[in-house]
Amino acid sequence: MSSYNLNKMLKARKSTQTSAHKDGTVDLGDVSRVKVLSPGRQVFKRFIRNRLAVLGTAILLLMFFFSFVLTIFYPYGQKKIFYTYKTQNVDYSLAKVNSSYNGYVIDDSVEPERKIMNAMNSNIKRMLSEGTKEEVVLGQENGYLIKEEADHIFSLSELSADLVCSAGNSTVKVGTYTMIGKEMAFDKDEIPGLAEEAAKSVKGASGSFTVDGTEYTFEKGGKPKTFDIYTVQDGFVYTGEELGADFEKAAAKAMEEGGTFSYKNTEYGISRDGERVDIYALGDPVMARLYTTYTLDTYITGEVVTEDFRPNALKAFIDGTSFSSGFQTIELKEVVEGESSEESMAGDTSEAEASETGTSEAEEPSSADALEVPAGAEVTEEEFTIEASGEDTLVITDAEGTPFGEFSLISVRRYSGEDSMDYTLKKQIADKIEEMQEAGEKKGTLTVPIPEQNEEGAYVRDADGNFVLEETEMKITQRLEGEYVLNCDQLLYKIDRFASPSHEHILGTDGDGFDVFARIMYGGRVSLMVGFVVVFIETLIGVILGGIAGYFGGWVDNLVMRMVDVFYCIPSLPIMIILGALMDAAKLPSSTRIWVMMAVLGLLGWAGVARLVRGQILSLREQEFMVATEATGIKVRSRIFRHLIPNVMPQLIVSATMGLGGVILTESTLSFLGLGVKHPLATWGTIINSVTTASAMEHYAFIWIPVGLLICLTVIAFNFVGDGLRDAYDPKAKR
Repeated sequence: MSSYNLNKMLKARKSTQTSAHKDGTVDLGDVSRVKVLSPGRQVFKRFIRNRLAVLGTAILLLMFFFSFVLTIFYPYGQKKIFYTYKTQNVDYSLAKVNSSYNGYVIDDSVEPERKIMNAMNSNIKRMLSEGTKEEVVLGQENGYLIKEEADHIFSLSELSADLVCSAGNSTVKVGTYTMIGKEMAFDKDEIPGLAEEAAKSVKGASGSFTVDGTEYTFEKGGKPKTFDIYTVQDGFVYTGEELGADFEKAAAKAMEEGGTFSYKNTEYGISRDGERVDIYALGDPVMARLYTTYTLDTYITGEVVTEDFRPNALKAFIDGTSFSSGFQTIELKEVVEGESSEESMAGDTSEAEASETGTSEAEEPSSADALEVPAGAEVTEEEFTIEASGEDTLVITDAEGTPFGEFSLISVRRYSGEDSMDYTLKKQIADKIEEMQEAGEKKGTLTVPIPEQNEEGAYVRDADGNFVLEETEMKITQRLEGEYVLNCDQLLYKIDRFASPSHEHILGTDGDGFDVFARIMYGGRVSLMVGFVVVFIETLIGVILGGIAGYFGGWVDNLVMRMVDVFYCIPSLPIMIILGALMDAAKLPSSTRIWVMMAVLGLLGWAGVARLVRGQILSLREQEFMVATEATGIKVRSRIFRHLIPNVMPQLIVSATMGLGGVILTESTLSFLGLGVKHPLATWGTIINSVTTASAMEHYAFIWIPVGLLICLTVIAFNFVGDGLRDAYDPKAKR
């Protein structure tokens, strides 16, 4: 009897069930007719049946291709600045009719007091209005003589000054009264009855009394229990020996005519303070500064003079002598406003800065004339002569009699302050302004030759290297009293701001000259990366804490859930505002700000994931397979993370997918508010932030509309995918 072999019988049965008939048909009981799909394949099949989920997946794939792959082939980066040549009406030059006096050093060994130099413009203008040629002013230590040396030229000389007398209504000290002993010490002659009256009347800190019809005042003296007695005297009151009637007659004449006067081989100066006039015996004056409204222009563009050229020339004109000084000819490049600057535009100089003419009372005047010779440059020393030519013009000639330059009262410079304009052009502008002043006009036009530009904005030169000139109409406008702005059209090489979409720039450029299409691509890379990293951090922290809380329960569960409650209560937006301010104060680079922002968003968002995981594990830990893991002695860590957490993964995937869109919206909002990633690093939020005003949004819709659409599509796509995964993992939810 043969033995029973179960294995052979099962194999034979299986062979019989799986074999097909010769005609290819299969029996109804054949096991090959039954297909059992794995859970993953079942989820996938249910997912792809959802058309919205498939659409969302396709959109996300396109977004990733757009942000991470297309950037490899696109020729522009997110930080590349584009420039273009544009014809624009610019502030070409600024002309000023000089009214303030600029100071030049004559003797650097003499340093006048700052207070005296700061007040020079005020003193000169007052002297001109009063018709005074000379005036003595007093400093804390010395006297100073201000003298009109020639038209538009004043000198400031330092001299010793000793007070001789006062004239007019002068307050004079007559003596000192001491309360101890009731004694009166007179400075000069004794005044009868004054001591007795002082003993009766001197009380308190100050006051007055009368003796024989003359009023006297008193106030506390420099020593305890002493009082200084004063009276007001009219006429000449001497500090020492009286100089007699002839002196007083000469002084009265000088007070009437102004200036200084001589008496017995001594020079005397006059200083006024209201009705009081002080007369000083003067020492020999030492000229320290020259002040003038003249501006120097050289006839050859590019000739710059040394620092001592102007004061030497003015001093030589006063003395009627020649002078020696240095100069150098340098190559000047004609520059259009904004041509050499990446950020500045023509005419960016503020009106307040451009209108500052002359000197305030706070500091000494300084010259804004021609360029100074650069330090270390090779200087040509030459002998020059200077003389007046017509009205308000001083002409300088060299030793060979060739005109070198001139002093005039109208300063014409480029709007930036650079002295690079041709003398002929300056002269034409100055003559036109003089005509406008005579006619009382505030606006005018002038056709003048300026350097010609080619289509690329470069200046055209001839064979000898000189600029080729072309006739251009300039508009002259009086902006302030004595100040004129000249405008003309110029071809500027400048940042291509807010350029419209073109074949070169698909979506145009933004306000910084960046290519918008490139920044959208790189911005999508950052926004998507932030979304995934934040969701990863949230999920990681939530899974760990939620898994521990759900498995152990008890006090561990209570502790974790109270932490969850705390994090639910934290106001995320104020926290991000404070964090943004701290990062601004620390001046963190944009790359560091990204990681800090992602870490904070992840730490603030894990509570929801933890609560989801905890709830799922509470229901799973009592099932049979968990009892089996406990019975077989599997470690707690493995029970949680190898058996419980994998069963929660479908819900985690759905939660993460749904949360990605929200994180991207949060990042975009923070960047839009300036709290997230900073310029120039691109995110979708910072791109929208470049057009925030209503007018900008209206005119530059090609910047913010594409970014807004991409944000909307990405968030909607993540929501579609999340909904599809939820339905695929839980097909009963639709029912």
